[in-house]
Amino acid sequence: MLKIYGIKNCSSMKKAFDLLTELGLTYEFHDYKKQGIDADTLKTWLDQVGQELILNKKGTTWRKLTEAEQLHALASQDQLIETLMAQPSLIKRPVLQTAQGYLVGFDEAAYRAIPA
Repeated sequence: MLKIYGIKNCSSMKKAFDLLTELGLTYEFHDYKKQGIDADTLKTWLDQVGQELILNKKGTTWRKLTEAEQLHALASQDQLIETLMAQPSLIKRPVLQTAQGYLVGFDEAAYRAIPA
C-alpha cells in the first residue's frame, strides 16, 4: 500500500490525490501539518533521497526564516530534522512512499509508472 505525506490544502497534494484515485491506487494519507512528523521518518527520507529533494527552499516558509535560522537548519542533519519537525511546511510536497522507494514532489509521469 502506498503512503502519501503532505498537507491537505496544498495544490500539489490535490493533483497527487486525484491521480492516485484515477489510477485506482489505494493509499494512506499522513497530514504532517496536523499529525506531525517524527525524526526517524525524516532521517529515512534524508538518507534515501537527500536534503535537496526534501527541503523546500522555494516556499515562503523558508524565505521567512532568518539567515541565522537557515544556517542552523543546514548545519547538520540533526539540526535539519529538528527544523523540519518544528516547521513541517518546509518539507517538499508530496512525499509518496512506494514499494520501490520515495517520490518527492508531484511528477505525473512517475506516478503513472507506479505498479498497480
